[in-house]
Amino acid sequence: MPKKQLKANKNFRKQIIAVCSVLLLITGIFFPQSAYSITVKEEEELSREFLKVVLDRFQLIKDPLIIDYVNKVSEKIIAVLPPQPFTYHFYIINDEVYNAFAIPAGHIFINRGLLEAMENENELAGILSHEIAHVVCRHISQKIERSKKISIATLAGIAAGIFLGAGGATAVSSALTVGSMAAGQAIELAYSREDEMQADQIGLNYLTQAGYDGEGLLKILKKIRNKQWFGSDEIPNYLTTHPAVEDRIAYIDNWIQGHSHKEICRASIQFDDFERIQTRLIANYGDESVAIKRFNDLVLKFPDNPMVHYGYGLILTRIGNYKDAAVHFKTALGKRAFDSYILQDLGKIYFLEGRYEEAAHTLGSIINTGPYDPERHFFLARSQIELGKLKEAIALFEEITEKSPNYNQAFYFLGEAYTKQGQTHNAHYNLGIFYKNKGELKNAMFHLNKALKNMKDPDKVLEINKMLKEIRQRRFKSKTSP
Repeated sequence: MPKKQLKANKNFRKQIIAVCSVLLLITGIFFPQSAYSITVKEEEELSREFLKVVLDRFQLIKDPLIIDYVNKVSEKIIAVLPPQPFTYHFYIINDEVYNAFAIPAGHIFINRGLLEAMENENELAGILSHEIAHVVCRHISQKIERSKKISIATLAGIAAGIFLGAGGATAVSSALTVGSMAAGQAIELAYSREDEMQADQIGLNYLTQAGYDGEGLLKILKKIRNKQWFGSDEIPNYLTTHPAVEDRIAYIDNWIQGHSHKEICRASIQFDDFERIQTRLIANYGDESVAIKRFNDLVLKFPDNPMVHYGYGLILTRIGNYKDAAVHFKTALGKRAFDSYILQDLGKIYFLEGRYEEAAHTLGSIINTGPYDPERHFFLARSQIELGKLKEAIALFEEITEKSPNYNQAFYFLGEAYTKQGQTHNAHYNLGIFYKNKGELKNAMFHLNKALKNMKDPDKVLEINKMLKEIRQRRFKSKTSP
């Protein structure tokens, strides 16, 4: 990763810590001093503010296959929890640093680098259970110290430094320091040794009930520790927020020795699924040059491994070498003839090469197999447009916009398809949504006003008016903001 990007990532991580600290400081000002931790409602409000910063500063991996797999592993653990006051959400941050963390109200993040370092589902389950235990114990919310008197002006200055990003991380740190001095306290968010031990104890219990053992957590902790010892210029983020790793390793090792494997009802672990999502993670989101060398070496070493050819096909697609990518996908299919994911990526290659008939045939053969994937529908729909099958394309795009409203490109091409069909009111409606989601409010208003003139669907009329009102409010705020 370029030095400039590494520096930027470090600054972003500093900002996250600073933001959370200020949010906790703000919470302390307004909430009663008699409470030992914030309420569930306050915790949810805090998490929303924290999420805004995370989503603004970090790139999240939204690959449906990867997210679906992580959610399935998480669901096995959540199923054994006592009743929870909130819904859990899991995210993959596209960052090579070894890190995982939980924020209030059940939002749990794992960095790409840590997931790439894992060898199997057991290790993933170990990290997830530990972070879930932190949320269940509400360790962050219990750490909020009640603030003393602080002026609104100082508070506003801190918030401006954080949320407006004036001057970057340095200004943020300065604002935080001033605010902390004014409050007469320093807020420490890192977990204590006691927090870590409690999360391990409870997390291991959850793992056992979910059908996993502690071996996975032990192995991944050792990898994180070794990252500090071998070939790393800095301490992994995980170790700065999750202390006492040596004590934790010793405790977990003793726990494993004291629990017979017969005590654990084995979970259904899908080794192929883990290998597939890790292959996609490295090929599609890791460093390009590293991924190319990795899969080139693996193909030479394991020429009969279909997943190796699949990974090589993915990275070749990513760099635009469609011809060779198709060769490797077909080689993988020789070992796994009906693998819907390999067929999906081969179909995508056909579309990118302009082979629309082959793309439509390949993607159409798997459209109803496996879990729903918006990308599969998207490239099939675009192939149908190129083949003049507008009705079929529109049906597919409509399904994407309903099931995956964050897949914004679908709104644009749905608008294009409706334009070709002569339904200009529906075309303007979807193009308006597309530009609104992109933040291009002037274009959004143009298309939504056009749609409103001829729209007969009463539900869509209401929705258009609602969007126009929201856009006008956003534009007014942007003009009046200092």
